Amino acid sequence: MEKRDILSMSFDELSAAVKELGEPSFRNKQIYSWLHSSCVTSFNEMTNLSKALRQKLDDNFVIFSVSIEKKLISEYDDTQKYLFRLHDGEFIESVLMKYKYGYTLCVSTQVGCRMGCKFCASTLDGVVRNLTAAEILAQIYVAQRDNNIKISHVVLMGMGEPLDNYDNVMRFLELITDEQGQNMSMRHISLSTCGVVPGIYKLMEKDFQLTLSVSLHAPSDEIRSSMMPVNKKWNTDELLTACKKYTDKTRRRISFEYAMVSGVNDSDDCARLLAKRLRGILCHVNLIPVNEVKETGCKRSSKERIESFSRILEKNGFAVTVRRKLGSDINASCGQLRRNSKKT
Repeated sequence: MEKRDILSMSFDELSAAVKELGEPSFRNKQIYSWLHSSCVTSFNEMTNLSKALRQKLDDNFVIFSVSIEKKLISEYDDTQKYLFRLHDGEFIESVLMKYKYGYTLCVSTQVGCRMGCKFCASTLDGVVRNLTAAEILAQIYVAQRDNNIKISHVVLMGMGEPLDNYDNVMRFLELITDEQGQNMSMRHISLSTCGVVPGIYKLMEKDFQLTLSVSLHAPSDEIRSSMMPVNKKWNTDELLTACKKYTDKTRRRISFEYAMVSGVNDSDDCARLLAKRLRGILCHVNLIPVNEVKETGCKRSSKERIESFSRILEKNGFAVTVRRKLGSDINASCGQLRRNSKKT
């Protein structure tokens, strides 16, 4: 009999499974708390359960955690980059960042990525598989235990496209916000998409109070299609229409991510066109000096170019930030550690 993934179960599902084992209902909260509050990685750590029950759980279920293969710590800002090994030997990456308000973890949702964005290292070898809800959760749980901290914010912006793994990501959101577990506020969660339009509409119907981050990166189809193959399936008109409907429905501001690539999408004309395209959408624009990865050939825009671009957007009434580059000495953008691990 194949063991069941217990960490991905909702409380109700776990309760039904425990009942099937012939155990009393008070065990439900004990087991769920061990999994999602104490964040154990084995049933033997559930010390208030009998040895017989722990064995019964081990016979029927598996805890799909992650193990730390490599950990890099920035000398400049204490950012930590994790290379996690999964139970099947695959690798994913997560990045832990410390801010004044607490700790944020950037998590992966897939092993690799199928989206093919030109500037991204995660997609260079394509996608291997989706992560389960348990494997997304485990990145948070292991980082917390490793540092003896509580992570207060999560961004689904690591390896993979979250809306390409919709069902597992929705289950992750259900579990991480469960008041019987981590009880994380939905407002402390950001979900990033490269523009999977049907997924945006499905997410809109959930009416979650999370932050939706949309990787736009260009104001026109011509430029965006050269950078992001997804634009050939859902173009900028379709994407921005979905974004407008999303903000109207949820009343939540979208964050448009815009990677600044020298000579490609960083001209003043691009800034003016972007302002025109985004008018009427409740949004914020986050300018990102692109991470320079050897295989992509993309070069970061100059500081002066970014400042000029930002001024034009601000003059047109948009809230603009330039992303602070954390972990620059440890290649904190996702995808690079995994590629290196595959070469060795």
